Amino acid sequence: MFTTIELFAGAGGLALGVEKAGFDTIGLIEFDADACDTLRKNRPNWNVIHDDIANISCLDLEEYFHIKKGELDLLSGGAPCQAFSYAGKRLGFEDTRGTLFYHYAIFLQKLQPKMFLFENVRGLLTHDRGKTYQTMLNVFEESGYSIQKQVMNAWDYGVAQKRERLITIGIRNDLKNRISYSFPRPHKYKPVLRDILNDVPESPYVPYGEKKKKIFELVPPGGYWRDIDPKIAKEYMQSCWYMGGGRTGILRRLSLDEPSLTVLTSPSQKQTERCHPLEARPFTVRENARCQSFPDEWQFCGGVSSQYKQVGNAVPVNLAYEVAVQIHRVLEESENAVAS
Repeated sequence: MFTTIELFAGAGGLALGVEKAGFDTIGLIEFDADACDTLRKNRPNWNVIHDDIANISCLDLEEYFHIKKGELDLLSGGAPCQAFSYAGKRLGFEDTRGTLFYHYAIFLQKLQPKMFLFENVRGLLTHDRGKTYQTMLNVFEESGYSIQKQVMNAWDYGVAQKRERLITIGIRNDLKNRISYSFPRPHKYKPVLRDILNDVPESPYVPYGEKKKKIFELVPPGGYWRDIDPKIAKEYMQSCWYMGGGRTGILRRLSLDEPSLTVLTSPSQKQTERCHPLEARPFTVRENARCQSFPDEWQFCGGVSSQYKQVGNAVPVNLAYEVAVQIHRVLEESENAVAS
């Protein structure tokens, strides 16, 4: 079975998809205590390391994970996006010091896995006018990898949610001549909320206040502030009423015939509302988990705010699976090429 180590593991959306694709997870590093409890509760056999990644990356990683350099099949994870220093003109590894990405790069250089999966928000492409991502690409190439990248919308891959992620795949240079990675093709059918909001297990949620609830009862499914009495909308929106743009996220109620908008880390934010299609309330933790394609048996630990945050920060499981299946195929091809 192919092996993987995951950094910045969160509540396990990416790890679960990678496992489902056939990988053996030999280590997961995560700083948030509740997320670590979630991982341990659902996968007691996983080696969950609750620590600051800076305390691990400085160690002898071969000894720590009982694996020789070059043996690991996949390094996966997505470091939070941070600006770099650009101290040097090369825009490479030295410029990334002091960021979380720096530690991802150290893991890559020390362990030299056959492939890596690096996921992040689409906005990374334009962060600091593109210099942040270009620096990351330079570091990946410095570390000995050939790169492929693509922005993928989870809605195209069996997830009832519009959520774009930047997926970067690396193949170690000594393997690139005999294998190549192909991003998965979009599914023909794209699920909507009607497909996933049936028989959802009960779970906590944070209800609206009575005044807000009454206003949302006026908004039709698929509608937003423009679909109610302007006087009521103006009173609710206050200073937002005078802002430019469509402000389509304010008083937004989803429809059963559309996918969820991107699941957020908080159930109620004024400019990015996601009201339930049939009831005047935000989605429950479990409904958000459905939107992220977590299986119902995957349990989240911690208080309700922490659970919302864990679900909102996760990579959709089905998207992770589709990407990882293709990685598994590539590694199998590599083994077969060696055998023949």
